[in-house]
Amino acid sequence: MSRFRSLIQASLNATKKALTWNVDDLMPPCEKYIFSFNCKEEIKKWHLYSDSEYGGLSSASLEVTDEGDGFKGLFSGTLSLDVMEGSKWNISRSGFCGMRSKKFNGFIDLDSYDTIALKLKGDGRCYISTIYTENWVNSPGQQEDNSWQAFVYVPAGNWYIAKASFEYSGTHIPLARYLPTWRGNVIDASMEMNPARVLGMSLSVNAEGGVPGARSGPGDFRVEIDWIKAVRNE
Repeated sequence: MSRFRSLIQASLNATKKALTWNVDDLMPPCEKYIFSFNCKEEIKKWHLYSDSEYGGLSSASLEVTDEGDGFKGLFSGTLSLDVMEGSKWNISRSGFCGMRSKKFNGFIDLDSYDTIALKLKGDGRCYISTIYTENWVNSPGQQEDNSWQAFVYVPAGNWYIAKASFEYSGTHIPLARYLPTWRGNVIDASMEMNPARVLGMSLSVNAEGGVPGARSGPGDFRVEIDWIKAVRNE
């Protein structure tokens, strides 16, 4: 009987070990590259937008450059608060530009991660990181994707790994800190992001607003981008 119990225990231990190995083997890596601006082809994944589509006078460009330290993305341009004379659009504000990724081929599943990290070299302005997810409501009146936004403050001059937050902090900020927005405004709604159904991302900049201490106002902007990752910290 003792020998029989030993055989059963050995079998259970072997099964437990095999199951543990399989779980570890299936666990996604602790970091997942979403975008890496390591070649000129990368800009084909993005398109630009600005207030110029609605009568504003801001402008932006996106290119991949190599200044001796490898390829990097460069998002730059000019923010203007002015509005084109005679514009048919009755816009209440101008002074924004953005780069938005084209929709992914299907979805990106970020359910195993808790942070979005960006390696940037900026100009002291505050930028806005946006995550687009599948709309919870599939109705004729709700065709736009859900958008979730967080401020990313980019100190001037040096490469900086920023972890996005709506209120800038140097500590770990989870994905849960991205707030639901509607056309750039935070909405008061009980919504929860579905990180398993991410459709795309954007990085944008406004002439006004942002975090205290960040550069603001009309004028030039410039931010270099090395990569955007999803990170699991826990």
